[in-house]
Amino acid sequence: MIGPAPIRPVPKPVQPGTTVQPTRPKRAATAHPFDRELELYLHYLAAERRLAKNTLSSYQADLAALFIYLYTKHLKTLGAIRTEHLRGWLTQCHQQGISSRSNARRVSALRGFFKFLLREGLLTTNPVDNIDLPKPGRPLPKLLSEAEVGQLLAAPEGSAPLALRNHAMLHLLYASGLRVSELVNLPLAAVNLTGGHLRIFGKGSKERLVPFGEQAREKLEVYLRQGRPPLLNKRRSVALFVTGRGQAMTRLRFWQIIQETVFTAGINKHVSPHTLRHSFATHLLAHGADLRAVQMMLGHADITTTQIYTHVDGERLKKIHRKFHPRG
Repeated sequence: MIGPAPIRPVPKPVQPGTTVQPTRPKRAATAHPFDRELELYLHYLAAERRLAKNTLSSYQADLAALFIYLYTKHLKTLGAIRTEHLRGWLTQCHQQGISSRSNARRVSALRGFFKFLLREGLLTTNPVDNIDLPKPGRPLPKLLSEAEVGQLLAAPEGSAPLALRNHAMLHLLYASGLRVSELVNLPLAAVNLTGGHLRIFGKGSKERLVPFGEQAREKLEVYLRQGRPPLLNKRRSVALFVTGRGQAMTRLRFWQIIQETVFTAGINKHVSPHTLRHSFATHLLAHGADLRAVQMMLGHADITTTQIYTHVDGERLKKIHRKFHPRG
């Protein structure tokens, strides 16, 4: 990103009679021809699109890899880039064992970059126009059935403060479909018990309201009344879910809590926090929820990401058809 100019150190005064040896100027690092355009594009993504740091890093890495390839082909101007150069780079990526999914992400990075260059008047033609997006063959997410979710949430909870916290977290995760990072970093001020909703700042600092049901509200109330005060022990924290030391929960610790609860509940499946998020979305759609509404609750920027859950439900329908149709 564009930053302030470096501050040059003030040279030390030379004592009279001292011989000063001339110093060689340091060699500037070699700049690739497209570094300036990349810097402008990343600045645009951060300032106007408000993309997350991890997304920016991925785009930067993908485009930097392309520029290295173009440099080896002696291409030093934007106008010299042709579709065949980009196809050659993607072919090289495939030969290096990079997956179709990663290549699809790279094509997306290319499209965004060259679209930006066209808009800014830095190019007159788009070399990405004739490149098809590779089909990554996205795997279907792993889920829990509704019965298995009931089994998980009915696991013995106990009345100790930590047990009340753990049970409230599991209920809220399934009731809201939050990302695990959103759950463990949830501030107390984001919870509206009366209205039954959460105010979430997700990826790219985008805000959304996510409702939760009566059972989750009851578990939260019990935790806030009987679990959180003993855990804080007169300390203060803005976090909703806190540890025995009064600090915010970590993703790793919550993952461990899920593994312990899955074992206690006797569920013979690999279950992660994301499993409950997937189950939340799939069960909503199976009961007739609108796809756009589920997209908003999950915080997906693109509805095609949410559509994966309609495919999951389609698999369930196929199984029902095979089981119950006379010629299935």
